[in-house]
Amino acid sequence: MASTYKLRCNIVGHQKDVRAVASTIFPEGGIVSGSRDVTSRIWVPNEHNPSFTEGHVMSGHSNFVASVCVVPPDDTYPNGLIITGSNDNTILAFTLESPQPVFKLTGHTGTVCAVASGKFGFLLSGSWDKTAKVWLKQKCVMTLEGHEAAVWAVAVISEHGMMLTGSADKSIKLWKAGKCEKTFHGHEDCVRGLAVMTGGEFLSCSNDATVKRWLLTGDCVATYYGHANYVYSVALLPNGQDFVTSSEDRTVKVWRGPESAQTIPHPTQSVWSVCTLPNGDIVTGASDGIIRVFTSAPERMASAEELQAYEEQVSASTVPAQVGDIKTEDIPGPEVLINPGRKDGQQKMVRQGDKIELYQWDAAKASWTKIGDVVGSSGGSQQTSGKTLYEGKEYDYVFSVDIQEGMPPLKLPYNVSEDPWFAAQRFLDKHDLSQMFLDQVAKFITDNTKGVTLGTEQPAYSDPFTGEGRYVPGSTAAPGAGAGAGATHGADPFTGSGSYKPAGSSSSSSSSTSTSSNSFFPLTSFLTFDQANPTQIIGKIKELNVTVSDSLKVPDSRIDDLSSLISGQSASQQQLQTVQSLLAWPSNVVFPALDVVRICVKHPLVNQAFSNQATIQQLISFITPDNPPACQMLALRSLTNLFSQSQGRKAVCENRDTVLGSALSCRKTNKNVQIAIGTVILNYAIALRGTEDIEGKSQCLSAARNVLEASPDHEASFRVLVSIGTILSGDEEAFALAQSLGLQDPIVKLGRVTEPKKVPECAQLVLNILRV
Repeated sequence: MASTYKLRCNIVGHQKDVRAVASTIFPEGGIVSGSRDVTSRIWVPNEHNPSFTEGHVMSGHSNFVASVCVVPPDDTYPNGLIITGSNDNTILAFTLESPQPVFKLTGHTGTVCAVASGKFGFLLSGSWDKTAKVWLKQKCVMTLEGHEAAVWAVAVISEHGMMLTGSADKSIKLWKAGKCEKTFHGHEDCVRGLAVMTGGEFLSCSNDATVKRWLLTGDCVATYYGHANYVYSVALLPNGQDFVTSSEDRTVKVWRGPESAQTIPHPTQSVWSVCTLPNGDIVTGASDGIIRVFTSAPERMASAEELQAYEEQVSASTVPAQVGDIKTEDIPGPEVLINPGRKDGQQKMVRQGDKIELYQWDAAKASWTKIGDVVGSSGGSQQTSGKTLYEGKEYDYVFSVDIQEGMPPLKLPYNVSEDPWFAAQRFLDKHDLSQMFLDQVAKFITDNTKGVTLGTEQPAYSDPFTGEGRYVPGSTAAPGAGAGAGATHGADPFTGSGSYKPAGSSSSSSSSTSTSSNSFFPLTSFLTFDQANPTQIIGKIKELNVTVSDSLKVPDSRIDDLSSLISGQSASQQQLQTVQSLLAWPSNVVFPALDVVRICVKHPLVNQAFSNQATIQQLISFITPDNPPACQMLALRSLTNLFSQSQGRKAVCENRDTVLGSALSCRKTNKNVQIAIGTVILNYAIALRGTEDIEGKSQCLSAARNVLEASPDHEASFRVLVSIGTILSGDEEAFALAQSLGLQDPIVKLGRVTEPKKVPECAQLVLNILRV
């Protein structure tokens, strides 16, 4: 069995992220590093101990150093050159004798994020400007064009006179004499690193968390899985076949054969770069500004005390959690560590009291090793990193987001000057994710950037759901503010501090159709969404009023006048006309107008005025997948609140086909929309109770099944269950209808839910009626 790598030494000197490392030719076994602190440095191995000493600090760039490589000696430079590429779009060349550049190469128009050297002193560079350039004798002799995004990786195949480029467009290109000979497709995300093997093969690593092995013919002969996040860098070990990789998952992996032979955890988030030394040692550069060297040679390993200290540092480090809250009670206890891991590097979260710890299986030790404490945020340290790179751009934060178990995390970039809503929407669009995640992702952004001072540049349309002191559609007044209509009474009985919590409800298996023993259904009072903060709504309308075209602008005086309409103090014709004018706004800014409708339709006069067919159809027009989720939610809530008065109730029931059809088209948007859909269905169920409208009941039960099959939020599921129970209670005809629709299948699944308890309790009561 091959020897296990252990820490050789920590090299401290850089002030920020170490973005690139490479092995030097002179001194032999030395290291060159490039950092976000705008310097590159040479590190010389000590003769009498395993550590390194700083040679000299190379400066001259005006922005961070993104890439480094070494050019072999020639007649002009007998000790070779150190080449650095920078975010300032330039390339600098240094010698061992001078910390100042001996020459500068210009021509790229974006960050030079990759450099590699070839025979006869030529240099290959890759840039965010989507090109690679070939340099000879300080001149650009060739520009390689064809990639559609940043060129993140370059490599030279000297024995064939060819070059490779890897790009954020997910492809790799093979070049000869300036011509693209072949394009390699297979990665599902940005290609971040390349390494040339012997025998006409090469390796590539990617943001898709894989490494691939290719033949120059274009065939992918192997894909290596094991990392849980972006793989930033790949380097060959001296035997030319085994290799090492570094990743955003806080590890370096040593690969021998088809699987990783060892996983080396790091006490920092991003391991940006990895290289190997001629003696087989591994060098890493990371986001905490530290260079680490690992060795398999016992004589070069750190002392037992230093190794213990490193293990403790890894164990004490914090590991960012995935999007959404991790429920401590759902995490298994330490008893799960009794079972061995399936493979080296496998990770497992373990509950220790109120803490969640992350353990990793160490195949060499045949034991689980703690590698950190799980925390609820993600992203690099701004104290050490400043900005974070993502696909050729700098961001204040780049979060790792777990969307699906077993799949690599996705990257969520965010600048504090951005609106969280739009950053979240951009993330969903990029990765073709369901709109169901929108609120969750936006909340994740705000939760993990609290306390950050926002920049002065704000987008035209602010997020309606996030931000300090924000306007939240449907929210109550902020603490200390005057409560709006419904802020302290008539609240939704299922959510909030006054939520409906049934007492003595039972999950009894009794098959009785009687519902007198449960507190969930039948429900006889229509639900409404009542909470409101007039001040914030008026403020949001004024904010957006300046962004619309002149023909759509509304005088501020008329907007101010809406305050009394929202609070229920008046309902004049002019106020209603103002609301109608606001409803004509574009869909990306109309949401506060819809919120006004939601609130004021509970007023009898407004309810009557807005119960006409034109207004009902206008509200329905916002309930489509191509409308913003805020519009979908608020239009559904407005229709829900129309049930509060007889005129509105009649109008919504007359349009039941269209309302339910539109609602179902949005059932996978997000939990707020799902809860609104569930409440609409519930109000229809209440309206249908005691009637002989079998067609209406059939429509509602069918809609209920469609919603439940979409695996909605638990609160939405609960409301749908209550609507089913309300329709079925004491109605044998509806009971037969439900059985014919196969309603029991999705309800049985909800009966297995553990939290919140009201969901399985209500599900069991419905199943009792269905005699399942």
